[in-house]
Amino acid sequence: MRTRTGEATVSASSYILLAKALRPLPEKWHGLRDIELRYRQRYVDLIANDEPRRTFQMRSRIVSAIRRFLDDLGFLEVETPMMQAVAGGALARPFITHHNTLDIDLYLRIATELYLKRLVVGGMESVYEIGRVFRNEGISTQHNPEYTLLEVYQAYADYRDIMKLTEDMVAAVAQDVLGTLIVSYQGHDINLTPPWRRVELVKAIAEVADVTAEDLQSEDAARRMCKRLDLPAEPDIPLSTMINNVFEKLVQPTLIQPIFVTDYPTSISPLAKAHTDDPKLTERFEGFAGGMELINAFSELNDPDEQRTRFEEQLRSRTAGDEEAHPMDEDFLSALEYGMPPTGGLGIGIDRLVMLLTDASSIRDVILFPQMRPKPR
Repeated sequence: MRTRTGEATVSASSYILLAKALRPLPEKWHGLRDIELRYRQRYVDLIANDEPRRTFQMRSRIVSAIRRFLDDLGFLEVETPMMQAVAGGALARPFITHHNTLDIDLYLRIATELYLKRLVVGGMESVYEIGRVFRNEGISTQHNPEYTLLEVYQAYADYRDIMKLTEDMVAAVAQDVLGTLIVSYQGHDINLTPPWRRVELVKAIAEVADVTAEDLQSEDAARRMCKRLDLPAEPDIPLSTMINNVFEKLVQPTLIQPIFVTDYPTSISPLAKAHTDDPKLTERFEGFAGGMELINAFSELNDPDEQRTRFEEQLRSRTAGDEEAHPMDEDFLSALEYGMPPTGGLGIGIDRLVMLLTDASSIRDVILFPQMRPKPR
């Protein structure tokens, strides 16, 4: 029927109540504008606003495109434990829980790495997992204590092969989902077309700071730079940590176009293979775009004796008070002793990749139910 004003509507002769709606929806014209309320009550946000619905539809398409890309290359998707006796595979503080029947403490995984590499030892030469990981760390626009991580492992590959795999995959996903390799992120046009630029870590710092790569071999020079940047510079902080801290504060925000930063110090890369040209460095790279770290990858350390030495160094750091240092994992060492082929590994934060491809300024915009401080009663 039409109303007296000519508007088309339904002339109902009867109705059945399907659900009670006891709360009023947000005002129709302005929608839901309270940012914190949008995160706390995502269900209301989805009712009131079209933008988050489009974002999460895009997220689903991005994850599906990643799976298609890897599946087409012959990778096998697997699942590994979320509760682990040893929280390994990354330098991070874990969440701890307790299993009553076994009467043991377990940790929510901080990475899937060590279990996936066990599978490579077992002959599953190309595997990946997309799953939740948990890190007991701060919350920011780029950090949520629970997030989604893609990890990929390929036997008989090194970090150069993984660089190509990574840039090809991100470009393929962008083309599939967006129809373009030029994405707009926070006012910048970012070109994802391979190949991406490569630069060594110390050279990346030297390009931005008033230092040379040689200066960064000196603890005194690095400590002076840290003091200028209001970064920790105590005498017990290793050179490698100071260099990494300088990079994160000074250089990372400037990395807008996609780039691979390579050759990280061994002491902050306990699972990466030593560089063929310099044993103080590793065959590791991190990928950046839009000023965010998106990717961490390396040629995997597959020497069980060297891995044990690295773990022992990490244990000394834990004893000295570093809660994020890597624990000893005897079962993983046992796996390596059976022989792991040369392997390249990759980790990509799915949430940050979705941020980049959807122009989201906060990780909370791409996680349906981000972690929030409880509301006061």
